[in-house]
Amino acid sequence: MNMNQEILRRRTFAIISHPDAGKTTITEKILYQGKVIREAGEVKGKKGTKSATSDWMTMEQERGVSITSSVMNFDFRKLRVNLLDTPGHKDFGEDTYRTLHAADSAAMLIDAAKGVEAQTRKLYEVCRLRKMPMFTFANKMDREGKDPLELIDDVEQTLGMACFPVTWPIGMGDRFRALYHRLDSKLFLYTKGVELPEVIDVKGPADPLIEEKVGTELFELFTENAQLLDEALVSFSEKEFLDGKISPMTFGSAKFNWGVDLFLDIFSKWAPSPGIRNTTDGPLDPLHPKFSGFVFKIQANMDPKHRDRVAFIRACSGKFERGMKVYHTRLGRDLRLAYANNFMAQDRQTVNEAYSGDIVGVNDTSNFQIGDSVTWGKDFKFESIPRFSPEIFMRLSIKDPLKRKKMQDAIGHLVEEGLIQFFYVPALGRQEFILGAVGELQFDVLMYRLRDEYGLDVKSETLPVQLARWVWTKDGGLHFDVPKSVDQIYFDNSDKPVVLLENEWDLNWLTKDNPELVFTPSAVYTDHT
Repeated sequence: MNMNQEILRRRTFAIISHPDAGKTTITEKILYQGKVIREAGEVKGKKGTKSATSDWMTMEQERGVSITSSVMNFDFRKLRVNLLDTPGHKDFGEDTYRTLHAADSAAMLIDAAKGVEAQTRKLYEVCRLRKMPMFTFANKMDREGKDPLELIDDVEQTLGMACFPVTWPIGMGDRFRALYHRLDSKLFLYTKGVELPEVIDVKGPADPLIEEKVGTELFELFTENAQLLDEALVSFSEKEFLDGKISPMTFGSAKFNWGVDLFLDIFSKWAPSPGIRNTTDGPLDPLHPKFSGFVFKIQANMDPKHRDRVAFIRACSGKFERGMKVYHTRLGRDLRLAYANNFMAQDRQTVNEAYSGDIVGVNDTSNFQIGDSVTWGKDFKFESIPRFSPEIFMRLSIKDPLKRKKMQDAIGHLVEEGLIQFFYVPALGRQEFILGAVGELQFDVLMYRLRDEYGLDVKSETLPVQLARWVWTKDGGLHFDVPKSVDQIYFDNSDKPVVLLENEWDLNWLTKDNPELVFTPSAVYTDHT
């Protein structure tokens, strides 16, 4: 298979959802369907079952919640699928934003009982801004929930995106009996305790054979809904799907592995191959013969015994080969990518070659930062990945002064991962610093990892600060002088000027006093102006 054929068979997608919608469970079932794992283990919960295959950090396994992004790949129907599992917890939304930047499409998982929830709305907005194609899976149909028509209306009204139900549920909760495939005219009958459905060819939604299998009451409700669907809902348009305007929708229960195979079938038919990426040098075709990509994730200590550091690169053009030389545009010099892997939780496998659309984990010795671009020698950069304003700010201290340097080094590693943000006073240098996070769980993870991975007993002090704003001139240049109304200016980890504020009132006053300046909640000027 030549390079272009390899690129065109790549499918890279992320799953987004609100916490507890079943994202980790459906990820496991997708990997099971893709024959990556032999047994689909559930998330470790209160009763203590297996930990999820996609979760690797000890804290994830203890809490039963994904707090890092995992990258998994498998072959399915001649496609090479890259699945980017993302944190479900709202405190780690920024990690999810970065992961979505590396995906070509997304699957939105919603709880059939709750519909579109707050975190799902936020993540969908990121997808909408990028016009990302979106699939929808209504999960937990084995439980009582909203009427399917109500679910569709919820998605359309809340997100402003049309839905096209490819399958339709017959029954719900204890009465859930089947899924009807509207395009293939097939009935998929489900029985609790039985994973594989009975598949029956039918002549359409009014086929008496359906009534024979599901009973008169469910059949009458189904035919009524089927008529409404044909009359009221829009038809499917592949162009509108690729533009992010309409979402193919299916139903099921990830817990029982019902409907996951149908989701993968729909995905394999319509998910896009790698698309054109914008760069400072213009649009870049994924079929360009030379390799390029960008770093969207950094993870330290995936193997704590070796204190390793892995930079995850989304390949955007050409072919990657282990040991190849690339041009690092921020550093302005060549680097050799000698050690590369792909991952399944903590398990890793050496990668000798990869193609546009793939995700490559490169062993790194602090050369890379999130957002860095690598090329075949040309000096261009991919679109910036913004950092957003933290909402909680802390100062750390350590009792043992001999371990202060070790604490600073450890924090440096975790800042480079994107777990937390780092601010320092220019006059004092990086020895005195403040840390910021979007949510409390990020600081919980920070303290846990400092103790678990670095053996440090660190104390934290919460500061009376709620906002960080980056400081710019009206023409988009950085403004390094102290603005009016504040006593101090800080620098972030990339040495960009930032002001730290207690509340929105202070921000309004600051803006009024400095009409010649722009204060953005992100370290990227163009994303917010």
